[in-house]
Amino acid sequence: MFKAILVNKDDQGYHAEVSNLQEAALPEGDVTVKVLYSTLNYKDGLAITGKGPVVRSFPMIPGIDFAGEVIASSSPDYKSGDMVLLNGWGVGEGHWGGLSQLARVKAEWLIPMPKGFTAKQALAIGTAGYTAMLCVMALQKHGLRPSDGEVLVTGAAGGVGSFAITLLSKLGFTVVASTGRISEAEYLKTLGASEIIDRSTLSGPGKPLAKERWAAVLDSVGSHTLANACAQTKSDGAVAACGLAQGMDFPATVAPFILRGITLYGINSVTVPRAKRIAAYEQLSKLVDLKTLDEISHEINLAESIKFAEELMSGKVRGRLIVNVNQ
Repeated sequence: MFKAILVNKDDQGYHAEVSNLQEAALPEGDVTVKVLYSTLNYKDGLAITGKGPVVRSFPMIPGIDFAGEVIASSSPDYKSGDMVLLNGWGVGEGHWGGLSQLARVKAEWLIPMPKGFTAKQALAIGTAGYTAMLCVMALQKHGLRPSDGEVLVTGAAGGVGSFAITLLSKLGFTVVASTGRISEAEYLKTLGASEIIDRSTLSGPGKPLAKERWAAVLDSVGSHTLANACAQTKSDGAVAACGLAQGMDFPATVAPFILRGITLYGINSVTVPRAKRIAAYEQLSKLVDLKTLDEISHEINLAESIKFAEELMSGKVRGRLIVNVNQ
């Protein structure tokens, strides 16, 4: 038997609860993992609360990432005792995920535990930090340099935003943080933000082109915020978009792209090839101060995930929520 958060939809409605399950109930896969830590991400919040149609089959165990120890494997790539990490691949949406004491998945979805990190530290980074790193890598590939000017990070107090500020400032960039929680200004400055702006300056309908300010943008919000960020990006600048906290619409025009030549990079962290995942964690191991992880993350237990999912959807959670699934 093992414990997990189980999401169900039936005649009584949509509900999530801690359930005791038989190992035989696990889905197909060639690697079985004793999960040590998972996290609570935006998608997990949608899955647990039912506020978004991310769950594709019921019942479902949410949890889009996890770290743990292999206890059984029919794959030559992993053996019992190996420490592994998973981010994405539809886990927690179409395949039982990490908010569970056991998980069974395909071997190709896993990577070995990145060097220099414990399981808890790897999940303090989790999908949010890994996604932020993919965004930064896109901006690096674009050729962005600190001397090019300010970089805007939207959704700054969230998991992706917090890591984006940390990574960019460590690389020498001047970071401006946009947030709806101005009370978190000191926290964001501690992470490396040089200036804090209220999200209301970006979240309403704007002009097709606005005054150029940003050398680049890292956006986890979408909708009008992303459209305005593009409209304010300097000529030949770049925008990395990875989220839709405000909405999945994009009420913009082609003006910033054809008149200023800006580039919009869409960041999909779910199905990234294994080699690129490993490269992202190699950079993270060099850039992340392990002490900073304590500032960004907060540990909760499995049962608390349900309560905190509601708070996450209400915008009340700062940074990262690590879930100790065995408590």
